[in-house]
Amino acid sequence: MASPNDKLRQGLGPLDATMIVMGSMIGSGIFITSAESTRLLGAPGWLLLAWVMAGVLTIAGALCCAELAAMMPRAGGQYVFLRQAYGQTVGFLFGWTLFLVIQTGTIAAVAIAFAKFAGVFWPAIAPENYLVRPIHLFGAYAISLSSEQLVAVALILFLTWLNTRGLEVGKLVQNTFTFAKTAALIGLIVLGLSLGWKAGSAARMAAWWNPWANGWSPQQAQAGLTITGGLALVVIFGKAMIGPLFAQTAWTNVTFTGSEIREPGRNLPRALLAGCGLVVTLYVLANLAYVATLSLGEIAHAPQNRVAVAALRAVLGQPGAIAMAAAILISTFGCNNGLILAGARVYYAMARDGLFFRAIARTNARHVPAAALFAQGIWAALLTLPRTIAVDSATGTTRYGNVYTQLLEYIVAADLVFYVLLIAAVMVLRRKQPEMPRPYRAWGYPLVPLVAIAIAALLTADLALLAPATCGIGCAIVLSGWPVYALCRRLSPERPIA
Repeated sequence: MASPNDKLRQGLGPLDATMIVMGSMIGSGIFITSAESTRLLGAPGWLLLAWVMAGVLTIAGALCCAELAAMMPRAGGQYVFLRQAYGQTVGFLFGWTLFLVIQTGTIAAVAIAFAKFAGVFWPAIAPENYLVRPIHLFGAYAISLSSEQLVAVALILFLTWLNTRGLEVGKLVQNTFTFAKTAALIGLIVLGLSLGWKAGSAARMAAWWNPWANGWSPQQAQAGLTITGGLALVVIFGKAMIGPLFAQTAWTNVTFTGSEIREPGRNLPRALLAGCGLVVTLYVLANLAYVATLSLGEIAHAPQNRVAVAALRAVLGQPGAIAMAAAILISTFGCNNGLILAGARVYYAMARDGLFFRAIARTNARHVPAAALFAQGIWAALLTLPRTIAVDSATGTTRYGNVYTQLLEYIVAADLVFYVLLIAAVMVLRRKQPEMPRPYRAWGYPLVPLVAIAIAALLTADLALLAPATCGIGCAIVLSGWPVYALCRRLSPERPIA
């Protein structure tokens, strides 16, 4: 087994680490997912609460993860924490799921979002402009290649190549684009809150906490739901948090680069807490700007879910819409760069522990895990191609599902499982390794981790109830790693997988 981290270099300072946190979080979700959450909830108060609750989970997770990151600042981050707390099997299952859907699925979803907003400038980039028309595979699934999907693939492969050129290149791209998109998000908030609040906006016209008064019904929001009244709203609220959670889910990425951060015992906790705190605050304010400038219907039915574009159009007209679309292109570009940069470090760390293909453990002449980057990039590009199939019972026409939404549900279901394990790892390791140096100790222990675990567990159960197919697929992907791990260990118990 190779010794860990002997080829990666400490080239990231505190600002760089914070930019990875913020840049990986601010991508496409904040500009798009509020449309689906509004359709599900039907009232501005509940929409804002969904983002606040997602933020609470994020901050609680960051408080706990900061302790683990300061203890074990190694390449692989969360994979290392889970392996240390629960053993190699759980560590492998996380890395396996990260590679199959969590990291690569997020990269694919953000790339699709980049292409979606590129369509504002170049209408030829569209989900129905096919180079290869949908080919039905099995059940309700198909595969296709549209111009939108082609742009997404090109973005993934370009950024993958860019990050093989060295950490300095990836860091420069990350910092530049994170500053730019944070400024754009602040601009959206300032314009929305200062020029909004007009008659007809959701903030003025909608009932804030009574969605029924706004024409909402639980059965319309969730077809087939038999629960009624306030309980139905609470149940649907959990599903409405999928988008907000997806928009914030990548904050752990900075831990993947732990061995490349200078003074990690101090800089990793600061980057996690400062980055997550700033982004959560900006996200809630951005949604307040949406309800201040748009009606509920305009939020829920924004063209192609582009809520931020609709908000700037309402404030500044078509020039505002174009400017917002350009800002989101910058945002998704920078977000995917951070995801690609960080994710490859997990597979690299797994390979050096003998839990992944041996070639993935190598770095190139620029001291970056190029093989891991290319493996991740190829699989993420392939994930942009599947589509879901739905047949309209009234007309008999076939509709192909939104790749973006589909990927969200797979990702969040799988990610919540490991979120619970990550938070619990703080308590497990305090019992197993009380003597291990802890440069930072989680604030609010043990109440904060217990509350976070309870909320995440309830959300997981809620998603299993309301989206059993996609949630089931996400969990099946996690469990699929178990026999793979057992087989690999049997075939090669002492050596990296060849």
